[in-house]
Amino acid sequence: MKKIVLTGLLFAGVLAAPQMATQAQRKQEGTTQNRPPAVSLAAEKQTGEFGNVEGITAAQLKDYLYFVASDEMEGRNTPSRGLDLTAKFLAMNMSRWGLKPAGDDGTFMQKIALTSRSIAPEQSSASVGGQSFKIGEDFIALPYPGTAAGKLVYVGHGYMVKAKNINAYQGVDVKDKIMLVAEGFPKGVNFQDFRGKAGEDYDRPETYALAHGAKGIIYVAGASTLNFWEQRFKSSQTPTRPMMESPARKTVPVIYASAKLATAILQGEALDYETLKKQMNDGTLGAAFALSAGKDASFTVGAKVDSIMTQNVVAILEGSDSTLKNEYIAVGAHYDHVGNSPQTGCRPIGNDNICNGADDDGSGTVAVLAIAEALANGPRPKRSILFVWHAGEEKGLWGSEYINENPPVPTKQIITQLNIDMIGRSKKAGDTDRRNANLTGPDEIYVIGSKLMSTELGELSEAVNKAYLNLGFNYKYDAPNDPERFFYRSDHFNYAKKGIPIIFYFDGVHEDYHQVGDSPDKIDYQKMEKVTRTVFATMWKLANGATRPKVDKPLPAQLAGN
Repeated sequence: MKKIVLTGLLFAGVLAAPQMATQAQRKQEGTTQNRPPAVSLAAEKQTGEFGNVEGITAAQLKDYLYFVASDEMEGRNTPSRGLDLTAKFLAMNMSRWGLKPAGDDGTFMQKIALTSRSIAPEQSSASVGGQSFKIGEDFIALPYPGTAAGKLVYVGHGYMVKAKNINAYQGVDVKDKIMLVAEGFPKGVNFQDFRGKAGEDYDRPETYALAHGAKGIIYVAGASTLNFWEQRFKSSQTPTRPMMESPARKTVPVIYASAKLATAILQGEALDYETLKKQMNDGTLGAAFALSAGKDASFTVGAKVDSIMTQNVVAILEGSDSTLKNEYIAVGAHYDHVGNSPQTGCRPIGNDNICNGADDDGSGTVAVLAIAEALANGPRPKRSILFVWHAGEEKGLWGSEYINENPPVPTKQIITQLNIDMIGRSKKAGDTDRRNANLTGPDEIYVIGSKLMSTELGELSEAVNKAYLNLGFNYKYDAPNDPERFFYRSDHFNYAKKGIPIIFYFDGVHEDYHQVGDSPDKIDYQKMEKVTRTVFATMWKLANGATRPKVDKPLPAQLAGN
C-alpha cells in the first residue's frame, strides 16, 4: 500500500480519527454503503440477554481498524511514534465514553520504562596479576556497568540443570570471587532444559553468580565469539534496542576474554588455555577448581544507560452492584505490532515496508475498543470491567508482565481475563496455501485455555456460545503439549501465572503473519463482529453471575514454567 507522509499535526490526527478511518475506507471501497451488514441475534427473544451486544457492528470495527492499522501508525512497534499515537486514540475514546482512567497520575496511560544500553570503552579496563588489558583488543563486555575484583575460580560451563544431574559448582565456593566460565552450553543441553524455577531447577552462570555472591564473570570466549570479535565489539558500542527491565533487576559485570587474556589468566595453572580450548570444542570440560591464590584479577565495565518510555492503556468501567463492582473481568488485547524494519522480521514488498498488523493485533485492539463503546452506551453489568491494551507483546509480553506486577486493581479481585489476539482473518473455500492450513473459517475460532484452570469457566464459555451465535469453537491448541506453544505466546499467559483463569480467542497463523500483507482490506469483518459479540456475551455473563468461576485445576506443569 502507498505510504502517506506524516505531518506534524499528529495529535490533531488522533482527534480526527473516526473521520480519517472513514475516509480511508471510502478511498479503498468507494462508499461506506458497501460495508458488510451487521450480524443479527439468532432469535428475537435473545435481545437484552447479553446487554448492549448489538452495539458492536462490523461497520464500527472496520472504521476503527482502518485507522489503527493505517500506514500513519507505522506498524505500531514498541516503542514508536505510531504506538504512542494509537495509545492517544484509545485513551481519547475512553475519556469521551466516560470510562475511569486506571493508569498513572489519573490518566489512561500506565507508563513503562524501557532501557537502552551501550558500552563506554573509555570507562572500561581489565588487569590480571598486575598486567593491563584493553577493551576491544583483549576483552569485550556486556553493557551492564560495574567493577569486579578478587580471586578467580574456574567453574567449567557454569550451568546447573537438576533434571539432567548437571552441576558445575561441585566442590567450589564462588562467594567474593570472579567466576571463570567456558562459554557455551553443557553437552546435551539446550534452551528447552531451562524450565521451572531458577535457582532450584536450573541456574545459568549469571543467576548463580548473583545468588551466591560472586563479584563478576569472565567468559573464555568460544569459537563463535572469537570469529565475530570485531563485529561484537562494534555492536556493543551501539545502543541496544529498548528492553523492559525490572527496577529490581541486578546483574554482575560480565566480560569475554580473548585468547591473550585467557592465556594470561590460566598461565601456571593445571589447566592451560590450549587444553581448555580443546575441551570446549569437544564438550569434555573438567571439574571446577580455584585458581592460584596469588593471582588477582579485576575489571571495570563502563556503560551508558538511557531510558525510553512506552505505555499500556488502562481503563475501568465501574459495575452497577455496590458489592460485586469490587470484582473485575479483565478484557485485553495487545495494540503493538512489529513496525516497519527488516530487523523485526517485516520484509518489504516493493515500496511497501510497513507491517500494518491489521489482524495481529489490530483486530483485537478494535474489538476491545468496540466492547468498551457498547458497554458505555448500554446497561452496566454488576461487576466492573478492566480494559487493558498491552504494549510490547511482540517483544516478549512486556505489557502484560508489567501490569501483572503493577496491577491497577488487586489481582485477587480479577475473576477472569479474556484475551483477544487475532480474530479477523478467515480461510477461504478452496485455499490450498500451506501457510493458511491452520487458519480458521468464517464461523470458527480457536479457543485456548478456557478449560485449563476452571471447569466452570469452560462450561460457561460453551453455554454462552451455544445460546447465542454458536460459533465453531476449535480446541486444537488447548493441549498442554501443543508444539506451537500458543498458550505462552500472548498476554493471557501472564494473567494465568497469577492464578487468574483465562480465555484466549485466536484465528490462527496465516500467510501474512508479521508481514506487509496483514492489511485491513483482507479482514473478514463479519467474522470479527461475530467473535467480538461472543466475547462480549461471555464477559456479560461473567460480570453478572452470582459467583466467580472457581479455579479448580492447577495450571498444567508444562504451562506454568518459563
